[in-house]
Amino acid sequence: MFRILLITAGLGCCMAASAQFHTVTPHTARHRIERVTQGTEGKTTEVTGKTASEDLSADTVSIRKQWIDSYLSVSYPLKEIYVTSPFGIRTDPFMKKRKRHNGLDLRADRCETYAMMHGIVVKTGQDRVSGKYVTVRHGDFSVSYCHLSEWRVKKGDCVRPGDVIGISGSTGRSTGPHLHLTVRMGRRHINPGILLQFIDETRRQALEKLSE
Repeated sequence: MFRILLITAGLGCCMAASAQFHTVTPHTARHRIERVTQGTEGKTTEVTGKTASEDLSADTVSIRKQWIDSYLSVSYPLKEIYVTSPFGIRTDPFMKKRKRHNGLDLRADRCETYAMMHGIVVKTGQDRVSGKYVTVRHGDFSVSYCHLSEWRVKKGDCVRPGDVIGISGSTGRSTGPHLHLTVRMGRRHINPGILLQFIDETRRQALEKLSE
């Protein structure tokens, strides 16, 4: 007596490896036919299984999905990144004295501002220094997006990489339209450039692997 089992291996859809990902037609679902022989003593024996080429194909799809997920796990805060004032000691534009700049300024004039990683919005507010701001927590550290003209999220919202959290502007203590990023690990300020470099390296590596 024979028993035939159809096991569907859904392969999902892969997206093209480029600066922007575009969804393509999903692969046709594959099926594995497993034929089992019923012995006289109630024992069963597997007769057929997946071929080596099918195993290899499944592994390839799985690896591609991992690199696509890696690419999509991060996002730049703006469509274009141009640093106008770096992290560290600088001449304060208001006091004209050397002072520590605890964040990073990026050129932006009413531009959509994006969450850089998966996280949760822990605060939105406005004060005379930061203007309108959004603070997103990512595990052990948090990122504040300051001098916004609009909020697009509220406290408690879960955000994904690339989600719009606000529109850049020039609110608060600002000499002109820009996005100010502040990154904190606990109470300690960290150079946001490190985070931008991590995003850049993660996406570059993913694109290189997907193009192989």
